[in-house]
Amino acid sequence: MRIGIQLPEVEREVRWPEVVAIARAAEDSGFESIWVGDHLLYRSDKRPDRGPWDAWTQLAALAVITSRVQLGPLVAATAFHAPGILARMAASVDEVSGGRLVLGLGAGWNEPEFRAFGIPYDRLASRFEEAFEIVRRLIAGERVTFHGRFHSVDDAVLLPRPPRRIPLMLGSSGARMLGIALPHVDVWNTWYSWYGNSPEGFASRRLEIDAACRRAGRQPGEVRYSACVLVTAEDGASERPHEVPPVRVEKLASHLRALEAAGADEAILVVDPITERSTRALADAIVDLK
Repeated sequence: MRIGIQLPEVEREVRWPEVVAIARAAEDSGFESIWVGDHLLYRSDKRPDRGPWDAWTQLAALAVITSRVQLGPLVAATAFHAPGILARMAASVDEVSGGRLVLGLGAGWNEPEFRAFGIPYDRLASRFEEAFEIVRRLIAGERVTFHGRFHSVDDAVLLPRPPRRIPLMLGSSGARMLGIALPHVDVWNTWYSWYGNSPEGFASRRLEIDAACRRAGRQPGEVRYSACVLVTAEDGASERPHEVPPVRVEKLASHLRALEAAGADEAILVVDPITERSTRALADAIVDLK
């Protein structure tokens, strides 16, 4: 099983020097991938407005300050950028990183950030379908002409040409989204709350995705399965709401073994709190798995 970690998003305000320290701790400690959320704004009646740093700027910088780990957005909302521009950004980050990008994609879901930044929130799956076709074909090196209801490109091409096809990951469990993307993606990812953060919940969800793969003309083994895991690293230091029971750090190794037995090929740890110290503590707790 591959094991990665998500960097801070909006748990608290984290400045770049601390992001660098956490990322370097993750790479030095043997984690295999580092992920950043792609959001513009979190807004609710219960908490002050919160917003993370731009995902693509961070990924480009992380590509420079790391040398081994895979990098990716968890996951990039296709609605936030024109699809041709999104493909160009992905190709550039992949080049800067030496071929370490995994392009996680989704439709987006957080309506307040769409409204705040003037991004259409209607027909998200239909908009994703058009954007996804353009992005996946461009990063595969094609010249693309496409005229849809929401997006159009005319003889678009990525130059300089990407030296490889960037791996694609879908971050969605919606039936229509699965039907659109599973014929083409390399990885399917589930957020921890979608499967209850338990091996049993993942096994049940995996059966659903197995069936969706077959409907899409793929065998389940052709698509890798990735699961986010909510982990609590320190008593009394919570920075994020727990929609599902978190895994305690001392139970993490056995939890990940059970998750792998349930069919997960990758675990992405979402750590509460996420600090340099907690990153190293988690690495020590699972040293036998890496």
